Amino acid sequence: MSVDSREYAVSTEAPQQAAQTTPTAAERTTATAPTDEQTLREIARRVLWISTAIVDAANRGRVNESGVKFGGHQASSASMVDIMVALWFAELTSADRISVKPHASPVLHAINFLLGELDPSYLSTLRAKGGLQSYPSRLKDPDVVDFSTGSVGIGATAPIWAAIAHRYLASHFPTTAEAGRFISLLGDAELDEGAIWEAIADPAVPQLGELLWVVDLNRQSLDRVVPDVQIHRLQGMFEAAGWQVVTLKWGRLISEIFARPGGDVLRQRMEDMPNEEYQRMLRAGTDQVVERILGADPDPQLRSFIADISPQTLTAAIGDLGGHDLGLLVDTFRSIDNDRPTIVFAYTIKGRGLPTEGHPSNHSALLNEAQMTELATASGMSLDSPWQPLEPGSAAAKLATRRAEALRRPVVAPVGRLTVPPSFDRHYKSAISTQASFGRFLTDLTRQAPEAAARVVTTSPDVASSTNVGGWINKTGIWSPTERRDWFADDAERLLRWSEQTSGQHIELGIAEVNLVSLLGELGTTFSRWGERLIPIGTLYDPFVERALEPWSYGMYAGGQSILVGTPSGVTLAPEGGAHQSITTPSIGLEQPSCIAWEPAFAQDLEWCMLEAMSQVGIPGGTSSYFRLSTRPLDQAIARVPEDEALRERRRRHAVAGGYRLTDHDPADEQVTLVGVGAMMPEVVRAAEALGRQGITAGVVCLTSPDLVFRSWHRRGNLAAAQSDSDIVDVLFPSEHPAPIVSVLDGHPHTLSFLAAARGDRIRCLGVTEFGQSSDVDDAYRLHHIDEASIIDAALGLLGR
Repeated sequence: MSVDSREYAVSTEAPQQAAQTTPTAAERTTATAPTDEQTLREIARRVLWISTAIVDAANRGRVNESGVKFGGHQASSASMVDIMVALWFAELTSADRISVKPHASPVLHAINFLLGELDPSYLSTLRAKGGLQSYPSRLKDPDVVDFSTGSVGIGATAPIWAAIAHRYLASHFPTTAEAGRFISLLGDAELDEGAIWEAIADPAVPQLGELLWVVDLNRQSLDRVVPDVQIHRLQGMFEAAGWQVVTLKWGRLISEIFARPGGDVLRQRMEDMPNEEYQRMLRAGTDQVVERILGADPDPQLRSFIADISPQTLTAAIGDLGGHDLGLLVDTFRSIDNDRPTIVFAYTIKGRGLPTEGHPSNHSALLNEAQMTELATASGMSLDSPWQPLEPGSAAAKLATRRAEALRRPVVAPVGRLTVPPSFDRHYKSAISTQASFGRFLTDLTRQAPEAAARVVTTSPDVASSTNVGGWINKTGIWSPTERRDWFADDAERLLRWSEQTSGQHIELGIAEVNLVSLLGELGTTFSRWGERLIPIGTLYDPFVERALEPWSYGMYAGGQSILVGTPSGVTLAPEGGAHQSITTPSIGLEQPSCIAWEPAFAQDLEWCMLEAMSQVGIPGGTSSYFRLSTRPLDQAIARVPEDEALRERRRRHAVAGGYRLTDHDPADEQVTLVGVGAMMPEVVRAAEALGRQGITAGVVCLTSPDLVFRSWHRRGNLAAAQSDSDIVDVLFPSEHPAPIVSVLDGHPHTLSFLAAARGDRIRCLGVTEFGQSSDVDDAYRLHHIDEASIIDAALGLLGR
């Protein structure tokens, strides 16, 4: 590889490096045998054909009665073929984990097919039920996919958080399997996503030398050729974040021409050419290439230099970009050491090798039958029989066999048993908020269930102390990949001991909720990646759940299981006003797949529900949880937790099923049912007492999880539901005893509107629908009509009084 063909823009100061978990470049070169470039080119041609045919089969080869296009991205796949062939067939090890840009999923499936990891019957099933997913999916695709990447930008950053998760595992559990590189393949347009920059700006990231990003720099987005030349800005931004920056702009053919006497004038012309002009030149014929290189105002020196080069050679040279030079790519990947994160900007052409090559509108363009036939002929394939393996006995087939064996991973051992107790048997007497109870719960956990506590890892975006994680941190410490000196250890006035060590169990991030939930997702996949169970718990301010919603949802879609604690919540944090209140988060939690939403009112409920949530994290078939907590201290006597052991256990079962009845009268005597959630329970109970003084029997239902109650109701009449599924909705709202319902929560009222259908009752749903303002709690409740008087008024209205 010539020096001229690789441009470096590397920071001169490397950050402090933690203990390496990845092989060095020399070790990787030793582990991977030299590869013939011509053999790689043969494989690349086959991968280009199969990936293109996968999309073609989904569109031209499938009956479509709905009129909704199947779609696919032939051009976006084509630009990635050479990069991915260089990695899979020459560089990757079985320990590497790799994230593939969404629109290149056909390339991934084509490679897996050639490696024997995907049955050919799937190749015609892109975007069909039970077939290949539209974008790489770790849980839903039938072949090996390391990261789900349908959420642009989010999937690209996932390897960062997976690297941190593995480092955490390795520092706590010595038997953890070794890891290799954590690689992201992403498109240049993907760098517009804010999640990218939030991730690389986190202070922990520059220490992760096992990170390798490769940018498919095809300079096109969905609608256009990206204007201007942005590479220098991008290089500088990654440099400033502590990354090693490698740029593969030109391949070796054109680099050799540049190196000739006078070739610098051609290089300068090509370097100064706007993206749009370059793309148009790619679409021009050989007879136009000289004229287009010279441009509107030809440089005499340039004219003289290219006069000695044939138009055919010039045509080949102008398309000779670094991202399509297989030998250069392999040499580059093998030469990168792991002293810091590395990003490789690999210049490519969108649609490389296809009739749509370089066209500004090629993003979703599909080749027609004639074009597919032409491509098949050029590839030595047949449109009638597109799924042919590599020729048995050929150098390409032998290489595929060797690489398949090298990439084969051991089966992840089943997760060991871990007992999470259902209860601490603690009795709560004094007034306390659920947020404060959460802090006490964590410290109790280290004493009551040390084995479970050892698997807990907490994380927060710079709000650990204000979300009551301080006691836990004092007991377990802050996790750091390297030991760091605590300069405040001798400060007697400090309450929070910020001791950073490899044995710590709290990971503190910068103020970026997206990073928090992304890390939670990867911490929550360790049981399936490396066979070690973690119970990740993240805390953030509840109003900011919405800011983190997409990556939070992505993590669960990709199989991550964790517990997210949002606190403080609602308008109950009255003095903060509208800037720091959450309205829709209860509904978000209820609607989020693969997650149970909880909003316990009392400390005892929190303990029971949190232990139940922990028992479901980090296991096959498990689930995530979201807890919405409050800073409002509540009198724990309101909960009326039974002292009798059997009745107490009955209350616990109801609490973890979704809710319980606070009143003990016969539901047949009930004239109205008041339903409360979380911090609203004092108002609900007082309203019931006031109604009782007027001769109206009001039942009180406390919901710990509207989500679980909704599921119980939604399963009614579903023959597919298991008989063991909870019937808590019938316990709380017995169908034989209908009564009007008033529901109230510190959140949007529609969250509980489904309760009207539980037994066909009339209902009034009280909640928050407007932005608030600074006030005290009583004023806030009156402002939003969730105070005691409003609850009484709603009940009387339903009763016609």
